[in-house]
Amino acid sequence: MVAAARSASLLAERFGDDRPLDHAGWHEVRLAAHALVPLSAAELRYCSPTPRCRATGEALGFAPMAQPALRDCDMGRWHGCTLAEVTAREPDAVDAWLADPRCAPHGGEPLLSFITRIGGWLDTRPADDGGSIVAVAEPAVVRAALVYALKAPPSSFWNVEVRPLSTLTLMGMRSRWSVRLEMAA
Repeated sequence: MVAAARSASLLAERFGDDRPLDHAGWHEVRLAAHALVPLSAAELRYCSPTPRCRATGEALGFAPMAQPALRDCDMGRWHGCTLAEVTAREPDAVDAWLADPRCAPHGGEPLLSFITRIGGWLDTRPADDGGSIVAVAEPAVVRAALVYALKAPPSSFWNVEVRPLSTLTLMGMRSRWSVRLEMAA
């Protein structure tokens, strides 16, 4: 899995951010391309359905197929807002959301359901037969995949930083994953 290049600065990131790559994102792709282009040899190439994931995959030569199951977490009425904006309006709701992975005060998808959905996608990939798959996804999707693969508690989701163009390599098959995480160049 490759985390998409940025579409905004971290402080300006919005829930469900569906903006295209910004100037810094295109620059990051150009700098990291030498290390990531070899992944285009994968037999199967996917991406989250967002503009920045599609653009990142295309810029790296992956020609990825959009995979709806790899969409970001549904943030309900918080969609399009920054964490700071939501915290200012609904501090108790944000606290509940961060503390309880089954909680969805925004009316969207609970964290636990999101992790389970991404894990379900992983578990339906072809068995480890020597073939390879690459997927460009939102950083939250990469974090959810890591939490699922490690069978870590859902709360650990908040402790994983996934930078733009970082890679997560998952080897194995359904419920028996080993992982390698590499930060972007």
